[in-house]
Amino acid sequence: MRKLSLLLLPILLSGCTVAVAYGDVPHSRLVENPRCNPAQIDSAAIAGKDHFIVTSRLPDCRGDTVILTNHRADRLRYARFAPPEKIKPAKGDTQVVVPLAFQPEDAWWDGLRDAANLRKGRVLLYVHGYRETLATTARDAVQIGAMSNFDGPIVHYSWPSQGNLLSYAVDETNMYWDERNFRNFLTTLARTEWVKEIVVVSHSLGARLVIPAIDYVDRTSTNADSSNISNIILAAPDVDREDFERDIAEEVLAARRVNNDRRVTVYASLSDRALALSRAVHGYPRLGSPFCFNPFEAKDLKAKGLPQRCFATKSKYQTEPAKTGFFIIDTTDVSGDSVGHSDYLRSFAVCKDFAAVVNGARMTEDRVATKDAHVFTLRAPVKPTKEDIAAMCKRLPD
Repeated sequence: MRKLSLLLLPILLSGCTVAVAYGDVPHSRLVENPRCNPAQIDSAAIAGKDHFIVTSRLPDCRGDTVILTNHRADRLRYARFAPPEKIKPAKGDTQVVVPLAFQPEDAWWDGLRDAANLRKGRVLLYVHGYRETLATTARDAVQIGAMSNFDGPIVHYSWPSQGNLLSYAVDETNMYWDERNFRNFLTTLARTEWVKEIVVVSHSLGARLVIPAIDYVDRTSTNADSSNISNIILAAPDVDREDFERDIAEEVLAARRVNNDRRVTVYASLSDRALALSRAVHGYPRLGSPFCFNPFEAKDLKAKGLPQRCFATKSKYQTEPAKTGFFIIDTTDVSGDSVGHSDYLRSFAVCKDFAAVVNGARMTEDRVATKDAHVFTLRAPVKPTKEDIAAMCKRLPD
């Protein structure tokens, strides 16, 4: 992995990095069709599109199918979508498209309210990570819903990731650019009276949007002890581990919030090659990778016959809360693929645990305790077949 990082790092940081091309068409032309900015509800357009999406990607509404580009939009747009479909055009290769239709913002919120009210006000918010397109993230959002059987609407927040291996720096830049958009949306969602519980799921770089936004909502809430953002799940978070340790206890995991059922679950893996590369780029360990930055700590663990894995520490309180608010699930030994960056969607054991956590479980039967009270490994199943994994994870075809 170290050799891989050394090989890729010069590419990521050199002139070989893929730049953002404006394109051959003025961006204003891409959105001039009324479909990009509807003033009225079009019931026919959203028929069959049962999933909710909020996006800061620039849309292209010129053709028969609305496309979300990898560019920044002038504002947030609200839409409904259906699962991705493969289309074979008369000429050219098979394409994956996401049936999507924009709505007026008020109509979108009304639709979300109706869907949430049917399920006791529960909403799941999914925020994707680096190197993604609408097709990949829409597929993941649908999979999360199917895998967990979540009993409420799922909102997919789509920011302008480039979907390109060599565009990590661009994705990171766009993620920071989008902080205000996402923060404002989350604030509105959390302060809407009919939203009783928000389950937040973020993957990879998306955690860097989620954590400060939740912190902002907490700090500016008129009722500081009853946030409805109760269940926060960070899958392979590409977040500075020490930054998380230093800042998270102050608000996001304050004792009063933990006692009010706030909890954070982190899925981390030492087999995660993407986060190993991120560590090489940023210089310090990521929250989603239990790499031991301190060699003396690693040496001490080895001497004790323990795995050389180092995790974010549990928050310290003057008065310990009555509940446990922080869990780390070490997925190193049950990773679902060679990259290890999406175990929550590809590993039998992790999918099972993740689905339970989405639905409110604090502990699961397959968790194994470690020397750290807040860290658990997962009991490996007996050689699950591809069919077993597909059934558990309910992964859609690529």
